[in-house]
Amino acid sequence: MEIDVILLLKALLMGVVEGLTEFLPISSTGHLVLVGSLIEFDDERAKVFDIAIQSGAIFAVVLVFWAKIKNTFLSLPRSRTAQRLTINVCIAFVPAVIMGLLFGHWIKAHLFTPWVVASTFIIGGFVILWVEGWGRPKPLDEHPNDRFRVLNVESMSGLDALRVGLVQCLAMLPGTSRSGATIIGGMWFGLSRQVATEFSFFLAIPTLLGAGVYSLYKERALLSVHDAPLFLVGLVMSFLSAWVCVRWLLKFISTHDFIAFAYYRIAFGVLILISAHYQWVQWSH
Repeated sequence: MEIDVILLLKALLMGVVEGLTEFLPISSTGHLVLVGSLIEFDDERAKVFDIAIQSGAIFAVVLVFWAKIKNTFLSLPRSRTAQRLTINVCIAFVPAVIMGLLFGHWIKAHLFTPWVVASTFIIGGFVILWVEGWGRPKPLDEHPNDRFRVLNVESMSGLDALRVGLVQCLAMLPGTSRSGATIIGGMWFGLSRQVATEFSFFLAIPTLLGAGVYSLYKERALLSVHDAPLFLVGLVMSFLSAWVCVRWLLKFISTHDFIAFAYYRIAFGVLILISAHYQWVQWSH
């Protein structure tokens, strides 16, 4: 079987982009569309590839949180804490399944335009600034967690989980960012920055794995055994770059807020508008 080296290099680059952007509040979809268009990796098969390699990023989350996931699973029959966390993830997962089945096709057909993507990027940036209390003076003795109600993921209620699950549905709008919606939405509902981020990671496991499996099954006619090296490279690079990114983000949020990402989103939204105006990128899905 002859291997197209150029195509493998494109898969490698797309895997790195997926891994670096999936868990940051900046929308992996928008970045994949932009990079894919610039390197001419944007046909129907490539769109399935973009969704499938999310599984690589998820394996990175599983690795980083393996001890907690393993302990939760093993103690599930007897631990109320483990049961609560598992139930909360399930509760938060359900809205995305329902909304995806009902509206996923319509959204892809009608809302994947440069104007929608740019708008969600820019609006999302201002939402982050608002939730982070940008420009709000803080007393010198104020603790960073004083304004948050939930300070560890095990203390989340079913209602907290449902709220996060509902805001995750906003990520169906291209450019919104699944992690951005769940993390910033969670903070808005009273979860600390660390809790919102950690729960977003746990929720990503069933959400992205489910999306990947469903996409591969639905578009299986587009794939063949010759695509295996392509997908393998993408999965591996997505895994490695996501592993680095997740570990970095967990350290970053212990001492920083998300305001820098807000400015990045606004700037990237403007870039989308410019690229669409000058037709540098084909944003139609």
